Parts: sequence; C-alpha cells; structure tokens
Amino acid sequence: MSSLKDKTLFITGASRGIGKAIALRAARDGANVVVAAKTAEPHPKLPGTIYSAAEEIEAAGGKALPIVVDVRFEEQVRAGVAKAVETFGGIDILVNNASAISLTGTLATPMKRYDLMHTVNGRGTFLCSQACLPHLLKADNPHVLNLSPPLNMESKWFRNHCAYTMAKFIMSMCVLGMADEFKGKVAFNALWPRTTIATAAIEMIGGDPMMKRSRTPEIMADAAHAIFCRPHAEHTAPLHSSLVGCGWMSSSPTSARNRDDEPSATLDNSASADLRVRRTSWRSVSVGRVYLVGLGGCIVRPRTYARARALCVGPAALRALLPPEPTDHDRSIRPHPVLRRLPGAP
Repeated sequence: MSSLKDKTLFITGASRGIGKAIALRAARDGANVVVAAKTAEPHPKLPGTIYSAAEEIEAAGGKALPIVVDVRFEEQVRAGVAKAVETFGGIDILVNNASAISLTGTLATPMKRYDLMHTVNGRGTFLCSQACLPHLLKADNPHVLNLSPPLNMESKWFRNHCAYTMAKFIMSMCVLGMADEFKGKVAFNALWPRTTIATAAIEMIGGDPMMKRSRTPEIMADAAHAIFCRPHAEHTAPLHSSLVGCGWMSSSPTSARNRDDEPSATLDNSASADLRVRRTSWRSVSVGRVYLVGLGGCIVRPRTYARARALCVGPAALRALLPPEPTDHDRSIRPHPVLRRLPGAP
C-alpha cells in the first residue's frame, strides 16, 4: 500500500506541530482525519485550533472531523472515538501524539506538573489505544504510532528531567507490550527524532535559537506516512524485539528543510536527494521497532552502525554530525550514542 486514501486516522494533539503535519501528509492522499485536541478557541501563546487545522486538512485534499478531546478525560476520549466511527465508519490508524513536557529536575518539578505529564503521556496513550482498539481490530491494515523515544536506560536520559523521561517511556512501554499482545492483528510502533523539531513546545523552551537548529515537523510526517503504508502484520515492534530495524529511506526534499523560510547555519538541507534505501543490521536494547528520524529527511533504522555510517553519501556536513564509529565492545553491550540529540532536545 502506497496511499492512505479513504483511511481514517485518529490523531491526538493534531491542532498544531507534529500531529498536524502528520494529518496534512495523510490528507494529501485523501485520508479522513480526526483532529482530536483540546484547543477549540485561539490560545494566546500557541498557534492553531482544531477548527483551523481541519480547514487546512480539507484544503490539502482530505476530510476532517474536529473534536474537542482532552486525553486526560476518559469520557471525552470515548465520545470522540464514537463520533469518529459514526462519521467515517471506523478507525484505521491511531497516532498518540498528545504530550506534556517539562524539562525540569526533581526539585524543580511541582507534583501538579508531574501528574500532568503522566496523565497525558502515559495514561492518555493507554486510554486512547484501549478506546480505538475494538475498531482497529476490524480494519484492513491497522496501525498505532506513539511519538515516544527508545527505551534507553542510561542515566543521562533521566538526570536532568527524570519526570518527563519517565512519562515518555510509559508511551514506549505501551508499544512494547501492546505490539506483542496484538501481534499479527494491529501494528504498534514508535517514532522519535534524532534532532529537535520546530514546534511550539521547542520555541517555548529554547526560543528562536533552538528553532533555527530544528527540523520542520514534515520530516516526522513523512516518516509516519512510510510506516502506515506498510503491512501491519509484518511491521510491528516484537518481530525484532532486540533490533532497532534496518536501512535508510529517502524522503521528500521539503521535509529535509530546517525551516521553510530560513536555511540552517549548522545542518545541510540538501542531503535527502543523495540517500537511497539500504539494508543493514544493528543490535539494540531499545523498543523493538523505534524509527529514528535522521538528518536530511531520512528514516534511520541502522542495525550495523559502521555500515549505516558508510551509507551517508550526502554532503560532508551530514557525515560530520554523526558520532565516531563504535568499537566491537560498544556494539556488544549497548546501542552506540547515535541516539544523541542536539543540546536541550527532549
């Protein structure tokens, strides 16, 4: 399958950022998109509402259903799912994108903020998955995609924002557990970027300097689209529970841009045209299939790091951003820090 035409996507947090980008990519195929988010009225600091997102989706060629859904509340989630099924006849894809973030240390994290992150990220993901699954099980090629990181237990991912990492890891654990529970019936995967993505959350955290160093959300949308177009029975986490995955996949030139209006001073924006599909292997202890969106608009799933690095046939700027090749000892005990992100990235 190469198109999402007439497929129905239920996307949480789709009024802006990565969620909206995934929605617009699906809309270009002629998909039905449920914009499940809580912003019904314009926010003083954040762009977009469920209604403005719906207008953009329909302008892109899809059908949209804006629904006010706060994933913290079970009644809103179940009512939203019921409305989606009533309108479009079912649900083919669930994207658990809604997330709360606070990159604060233990002493600087109020319990109210802790509870918000765990309720939205962990509980919200579980709830939306539970509510959509009866309908996903009836679909021809059902997928669930969580925007969450590899389950890397190195302390460096916890020490500066323990509460946030814990909350995001719950989303990844949902992938790991549910993929095995519904093996062969529904595909469960996670998607996480290697760099920061230019969203409202990043702008609030790092301002314009971090936005200039970030990729546009379209790189995530292209990666998600590629996952959704693959067979659910073959493309789910537990099939390779000890592996991150395989290959580089080229993407559209637009997704390789940092920002549409301003080229990056640190990242080359023309790399995607030089990359092609390859097959390699790299051992990892993270979630079965976590797709790392790499530089230059690529889905990066290397199994053998040395081979993956050799495939960087793009500009020297792209190769320079990759870490040194690991030793055999590194490969045998843990993933190489190819997962490292730019300073300040969540």
